[in-house]
Amino acid sequence: MQLDPSAAAAGFRLFAHDILGSTNSEALAQSRQGDEGRLWVVAREQSAGRGRRGREWISAPGNLYATLLLADPAPADAAPQLAFVTGLAVHDAIVACADELAKELALKWPNDLLYANKKLAGILIESEMSARKLAVAVGVGINCLHHPAQASFPATDLAEAGKSVSPESLLSALSRTMMGRLAQWNRGAGFAAIRADWLAHATGLGREMTVRLPGHELNGYFEGLDDSGQLLLRLADGKLQTITAGDIFPLAETGEP
Repeated sequence: MQLDPSAAAAGFRLFAHDILGSTNSEALAQSRQGDEGRLWVVAREQSAGRGRRGREWISAPGNLYATLLLADPAPADAAPQLAFVTGLAVHDAIVACADELAKELALKWPNDLLYANKKLAGILIESEMSARKLAVAVGVGINCLHHPAQASFPATDLAEAGKSVSPESLLSALSRTMMGRLAQWNRGAGFAAIRADWLAHATGLGREMTVRLPGHELNGYFEGLDDSGQLLLRLADGKLQTITAGDIFPLAETGEP
């Protein structure tokens, strides 16, 4: 595996492994050992991959499992915006490798990329303080060759979509597109532009959906994102609810009328 020449020239580095427990865990471990960031950690297979809220991420060979370690990328309160930055970069990378799929790609709040309404890629942002700096692990998993048969949200992969794209090709493209989106974001100063671009590719915008929260659900209309990236949900009583974290589902998929 290798990075795009433009990313390598900009100082990004690559640690590639055949197998790791988790690329996010390894990236944060590198930070604790003094790594200054701009480090891509990639594995052909993960033995302990995870998604949001500690969910298992099936990580057999054939897909892309990659984490970008960033050191002090932005003020701590802006770091969660990296989910939107990364979502756009993943979208850009897949379009670069398989532009025929572009019309069916969509971003799902807060951290997934869909193809034909099925999950194609996921993002996991984790952070910790290391050497008095904020270390952020930007984890990306893209289904190239296979996908989970059983999942809380229907999944797919690039091969099922009719495109043969190797993890190596995707990594090269992603290292370039991520660099571009990070520059656009500009440590949070450019989030308004990131938010606008993200909403242009968002699934469910303006439509009714269910948001699953710990212990309960909310139904409403997805009206957009606020200035920090929180979801804005218009409830039946007219109240605009701000959602910090949750799982969204089109209402038709929840079994509701």
